[in-house]
Amino acid sequence: MRTINDPAQSVMFDPLEKLSPTHLRSFINSPEGLFRAAILAILPAKELAKNFCPTEGAPTKELYSMAGLMLMMEYHDWTVEEAVNAYMWNGKIQLALNIYGASCTLSERTIYRYLKIFVDNDEHLLQKALDDITKTLIELSGINTQQQRVDSTHVFSNMATFGRTRLMGVTIKRFLTQVIRHDPEAYAALDEDLKKRYQPSQGKLFADTAKGKGRGKAKEQNQEEHYRLLRQTVAEDMLHLIGIFESHDRFQSASTFKALVQVFHEQCEIIGDAVQVRKKTGGSVIQNPSDLEATYDGHKGVGYQVQLAETCDVENEVQFITAVIPETAAESDMAAVVPVLEALEKNDLLPTELLADAGYGSDKNIETADEKGVELVSPTKGNADLSAKEETIAESLTLDDFVVDEASEEVVGCPAGHAPESSVHDETTGKTKTVMPQEACSGCAFSGACPIRRVGEKFTLTHTGKERRLACRRREESTEVFRKRYARRSGIEATNSGIKEVTGLRRLRVRGSPRVYMSIWFKVAGWNIRRGAACSRVMEMVRQRLGGGSFGDTLGNFWLRRRVYLECVVISVNFAQKLTA
Repeated sequence: MRTINDPAQSVMFDPLEKLSPTHLRSFINSPEGLFRAAILAILPAKELAKNFCPTEGAPTKELYSMAGLMLMMEYHDWTVEEAVNAYMWNGKIQLALNIYGASCTLSERTIYRYLKIFVDNDEHLLQKALDDITKTLIELSGINTQQQRVDSTHVFSNMATFGRTRLMGVTIKRFLTQVIRHDPEAYAALDEDLKKRYQPSQGKLFADTAKGKGRGKAKEQNQEEHYRLLRQTVAEDMLHLIGIFESHDRFQSASTFKALVQVFHEQCEIIGDAVQVRKKTGGSVIQNPSDLEATYDGHKGVGYQVQLAETCDVENEVQFITAVIPETAAESDMAAVVPVLEALEKNDLLPTELLADAGYGSDKNIETADEKGVELVSPTKGNADLSAKEETIAESLTLDDFVVDEASEEVVGCPAGHAPESSVHDETTGKTKTVMPQEACSGCAFSGACPIRRVGEKFTLTHTGKERRLACRRREESTEVFRKRYARRSGIEATNSGIKEVTGLRRLRVRGSPRVYMSIWFKVAGWNIRRGAACSRVMEMVRQRLGGGSFGDTLGNFWLRRRVYLECVVISVNFAQKLTA
């Protein structure tokens, strides 16, 4: 049976009225005060209620408080035990969640149940919760969202990091554990050497295998050969087990067997009748059978990453994260621009200017952003070190120095002001071929720096629209104006570091993409709540909603209630004395 209390509904006995002025001031000025005043009422409690019968069964926990606790648990980086203790014993958290009295009881099992409900629901529910919180805070703060910046940051899930040999070995061991449990006879029929090889615990797997002998370089070569032979043996074991169990109905649908098959095909290949370990696998492969969605980034390691867009107007009192796109670690930043813009557009938060590093600044992304009315400000690759190339760019001429009709891509004039003999754009190849007059180019003062080249008796220039746009961007990037404009992008690095330290985003307590993504969305929502608590305009709203006005009014109301209470006590005592007289 559902238990759901609207946080906006007033109650006869408000717990806040029982607080002393000092306690009330402390609560109102805290993130928990903001949570109670503006966040709790917009959490998806009604969506949670759909998972319970409205009239039958034991009463649920108050659903707004449970939705709030799931959110707080993530951005405070609590364990389940810590979340239970906060719910039952932390008065500030209880006030934030609008619970008090006998309702403040909770078990760890209940938390796991509600976490499962959140994860099993469509992920759009979690995204909507973050979006609602973000839009509410931006509206209350009144900040400008027209200037934003975007960057990605790496996130480690709660899993071990394996080398290729250990990855394949652990995958085999996990599968054999299931074989022992569900088909002991099939396990007993396996080769004894194979069973012995995978009997040690996961941490000690392959630890007793002989290492290379010798000293110095010879020992390194022996160890390298040893690991190669071991990896080959493990690959052959994988193929052998797949051949035995692929026809067993009991194991065909087992997750451990599917992981065994997938890891084998990602790490190995069959050439003729022999198994060979692939020299390279790329990053989009399984890194741990406990977290099948985690992938590998060559610079940052295994796990996940998250694309973050953040406001960056210098006039804003605080900056909020406006878009969150969780991804696996192998995803390219180049492919993130479109999802980020779509997320911002969906929430009516599209900026006029979006700052990004060179990893986002492809010509295609620039054009896509421009179609949405957004200027993507990003250095071109190969031109990120502006100071080192400034002198070279200044001394040479580029396509940007030519007068080009952007609609037709035809050259109208050269840097010296001469018109071409011909300039023809080929729609099929996207190239424009320009031929300049011989008498104009042969004696031109710019001939040493001009990109026009002599081919036989003709002076020609071939370019594409992309090359022209890149030349224009590189010229702009060499200016001091661009440097000052682009300097604000680096501020998001501090946000990435801060959110990891404050909310535990660096290494999560969970694994698997559904639970990892939920954790990311809620931690970012918590970061925005903390930033909202640092905004004077937002906190003035909190004081109005929770304190009934200014603190002077709040204190006056407190002493008024205290005087009325004492007068009632005096009247009661006098009445009791008259009755006994």
